[in-house]
Amino acid sequence: MTETLTSLEAALPAMTRWRAPGGRAVDWAALTAALGTALPSDFRSLAEAYPVLVIDDFLMVSLPTPGAEEPWASASRDDEILQDLYEMGDTEGYVPYPRPGGLISWASSNAGDAFYWRTSPAGPDAWPVVVRTDNAEWYEFPVGAVAFLAGVYGRTIEVPGMPTNFPGRNPAVLGLGDRVD
Repeated sequence: MTETLTSLEAALPAMTRWRAPGGRAVDWAALTAALGTALPSDFRSLAEAYPVLVIDDFLMVSLPTPGAEEPWASASRDDEILQDLYEMGDTEGYVPYPRPGGLISWASSNAGDAFYWRTSPAGPDAWPVVVRTDNAEWYEFPVGAVAFLAGVYGRTIEVPGMPTNFPGRNPAVLGLGDRVD
């Protein structure tokens, strides 16, 4: 377990009941091939320990499901809303992946906020988090996804433009199962 994952669990203790005993068997080679890039190691650690997480019935952290890596990669890469915003010139210079520096989706809110990585040649572990709020404001944070979540729920990172009750005082966490039909 990474230090960052430990920090997230400390900031969001309700998530630990969803930890997969013995881990999950995500096929990272298949996911990397389908996506066209590796993913950050902190996110891989999170995905090996947890299913898709829904926090406070607001934020959904999209983690790949073993056996469904290709659909996850496709959904993260082929973000139609981001593509439409880009074509309309409403991305403040951000571009969809696979363009150089392109955005890859990893979470969303039920209010229309989107959470991305901005890819870079420095490699996945250097990718910052980019947030597009439902108010069409863009913010970039110089941390990875797990450190971002730990900071938000540990109240050391504030995301402008989010609802006033975000994050909640004692966030509830729902883990969505790994069943693939």
